Amino acid sequence: MEPVAHIDVSGIDYFLSDGTQLLNGVTFKVPDGTKTALIGPNGTGKTTLFRIIAGDLVPDEGVVGRSGTMGIMRQFVGQVRDDSTVRDLLVSAAPPALAAAAREVDEAELAMLEDDDEPTQMRYAQAIVDWGDAGGYDVETVWDEVCMAALGLPFDRAQHRPASSLSGGEQKRLVLEALFAGPDDLLLLDEPDNYLDVPGKRWLEDKLNESRKTVFFISHDRELLNNAAGRIVTLEPGISGAGAWIHGGGFGSYVEARADRNARFEELRKRWDEEHAKLKELVNMYKNKAAFRSDMANRYHAAQTRLAKFLEAGPPEALPVEQNVQMRLKGGRTAKRAIVAERLELTGLMKPFSTEVWFGDRVGVLGSNGSGKSHFLRLLATGGTDPEREHVPVSDVEIAEVPHEGTVKLGARIRPGFFAQTHVRPDLLGKTLLEILHRGDEHRSGLGREAAAGALDGYGLAGQSEQKYESLSGGQQARFQILLLQLSGATLLLLDEPTDNLDLHSAEALERAIDHFEGTVLAVTHDRWFARTFDRFLVFGSDGKVYESAEPVWDEKRVERAR
Repeated sequence: MEPVAHIDVSGIDYFLSDGTQLLNGVTFKVPDGTKTALIGPNGTGKTTLFRIIAGDLVPDEGVVGRSGTMGIMRQFVGQVRDDSTVRDLLVSAAPPALAAAAREVDEAELAMLEDDDEPTQMRYAQAIVDWGDAGGYDVETVWDEVCMAALGLPFDRAQHRPASSLSGGEQKRLVLEALFAGPDDLLLLDEPDNYLDVPGKRWLEDKLNESRKTVFFISHDRELLNNAAGRIVTLEPGISGAGAWIHGGGFGSYVEARADRNARFEELRKRWDEEHAKLKELVNMYKNKAAFRSDMANRYHAAQTRLAKFLEAGPPEALPVEQNVQMRLKGGRTAKRAIVAERLELTGLMKPFSTEVWFGDRVGVLGSNGSGKSHFLRLLATGGTDPEREHVPVSDVEIAEVPHEGTVKLGARIRPGFFAQTHVRPDLLGKTLLEILHRGDEHRSGLGREAAAGALDGYGLAGQSEQKYESLSGGQQARFQILLLQLSGATLLLLDEPTDNLDLHSAEALERAIDHFEGTVLAVTHDRWFARTFDRFLVFGSDGKVYESAEPVWDEKRVERAR
């Protein structure tokens, strides 16, 4: 019989050190063999919950039950910048006994370098025996296959390479290959798709679908959720910490299920409020009668008891605190031809190409990293070749000049608004959000306190109004930048990886805003779900040519250049 691997999370409460409740009665199951995703807005406690399940943190209330051995990929994988090696990265994903044996071999080797006496030699010999007994030599065979698959190198050549010399995607791929090939029958994966390109994400989807392991993973990638998650657990912010609700299907039916659930809550709450009003009325009636008739005292007490019990049971599970993000991008009418490129060559990046973008077009810009997509957006953001006064960008974001041959011109009344992928905005540092909106700049009028607070509320940033820009999370910075574009009157939106740091709710809000935007949109993206909303695609190919496609193209390799 195959081992059973499951997780049973029951009544988890967790408080932060300042007394704020982060998790409130979180309860759900991850059944054997399922691929279950954990989603929820940024800051609701997904990684904290993962660490509780992994045993790194102890909850204030509740228990986690599980069966099967557990392999874990933590959030740091993909951003390793210390002096650890490829072997260290593989050891971090190995079962505890194996990892302990590996560390003992390393320590015994170091001790031998310092002191080659008999006890040290004996310790080293014992460490080697223990490594073999823990299954070390068998796992090295697996690691050999893993390194070949992820890095194209055998383990003996790859093991001493610094982990920091690998890209974020290579680090993720290496650890994921090791976990899927390893002995653990239960996997916890914290954002396994981060840093993976689209072919890498497709590989991960295939692995999840083929594997017989039980997998619980955090992701914001809607296409991955749609293709690989059989069940979805949502952490939803509440007044006193996040609770969980479970959708027993994939992402394709999730949005509708969420809407149905919210409608059901509203109906139940309405009935509860009506019953509450009736009971209060009853208590008041008997209270008035009991003042004149002693035989009504018992009925008055009975009605009071009923009301007390009703209130103790409480209202139906409260509606989740909706992150009511309402992005409103206005835009405006412009010339029919928004962008005209003629024999445009991004110096040293891509071969000359010509294209036209019309008013109202939604154009996805696709291709591998380093192919020149962001350079193309930056060139448009500065107004193109020899920009007119009206084509000056609508923000003070610093944009480096883009050397080019040929021309790209913007049409009449085109005002470019640029969304920077890295969110680096020296012009906003040291200022609170209210301050930035209140002051205005040469592109947008300052707003009074009430108007500024209203604008922030529409972007789900009311609680951050007194925070400085640099203290916001990546997703909050992204939303704030888009708000500034709205206020600045941009008619051409140039978005560089806009959904990268957005949780599902914010990504959906951005899509709705783009949908209602009166103007033209170009976006560089690797987000397959987001790309579905675009009309046409400019693809920066691996042969250095830029071509047009009616469908998204995700398998272009790195551009072949003389290096």
